Amino acid sequence: MATDIAAPRQMALVDLKGKVDPDWCPGCGDFGVLSAVQKALVDLQIPNHRVCTISGIGCSSNFPGFINTYGMHTLHGRSLPVATGVKLANHELTVLVTGGDGDGFGIGVGHFVHAMRRNIDLLYIVMDNQIYGLTTGQTSPTSRLGMKTKSMPFGNVEPPINPITLALSAGATFVARGFSGEQKHLTDLIKQGIQHNGFSFLDVFSPCVTYNHDNTYQWFRPRVKKLEDDAAYDATDWGAAVERSLLWGEEIPIGKFFERTDAPALHSAEPVLNAGPLVEGNTRIPPDVVQSFIDELM
Repeated sequence: MATDIAAPRQMALVDLKGKVDPDWCPGCGDFGVLSAVQKALVDLQIPNHRVCTISGIGCSSNFPGFINTYGMHTLHGRSLPVATGVKLANHELTVLVTGGDGDGFGIGVGHFVHAMRRNIDLLYIVMDNQIYGLTTGQTSPTSRLGMKTKSMPFGNVEPPINPITLALSAGATFVARGFSGEQKHLTDLIKQGIQHNGFSFLDVFSPCVTYNHDNTYQWFRPRVKKLEDDAAYDATDWGAAVERSLLWGEEIPIGKFFERTDAPALHSAEPVLNAGPLVEGNTRIPPDVVQSFIDELM
């Protein structure tokens, strides 16, 4: 008698729903980023047990609790070093790193630069709301000049960092910018970033509806212009990417600025990993020692 073999069940959005509901303010742009990440993983059919989500500290850094993957909520600005360890221990995992502009471009900016130059194979999604939201509205590294905040009530006197230009200068091999108000476009950028072999950086305009009343959805919508709509734009041209990264005002580009595919990811350049992921190898450490170490950390 013939026996039917059940086909593997397809990943669905419900499989990625976290055990905790998001506690973001109603209307927060981070809801759009969470939805786009979940949709991208379903579209790519990456099982959630093959994904690890790492974050730092901030409103957006609660992300690992809101999605059903492996994950770690780490220290302020330290998500990328932890993610590097995860990726090198098991380079077959899809590693996603999530955080905010304060977390990534303030205290964490040194790790950001070195992760890019090392070309670690992960996707770093920064939910850039141009304000410190968790601590209730202080000036962040991407707040505009003159912006009035709790920490600078008479107007910001510090010029903002340009994350796209910084990423291009530091050697990121995939550099893109999205907008949480453009769901389909954002989902596509996340998919491209996941599929890229190397460090993928995605800066996402994610409006803070509570503390940033300057950079709102209404402010962004008429200004954001998709690079993909310009048939002449070449995302392999680093110089053109830098030139577009400097545009800010009535026109703000979103989309894929740059991608190169000829640079090896860090795990590919490390000979010891050629035999497979470290987690599947023989550590030669007695099991009781390993267990005591796990017990201490967990």
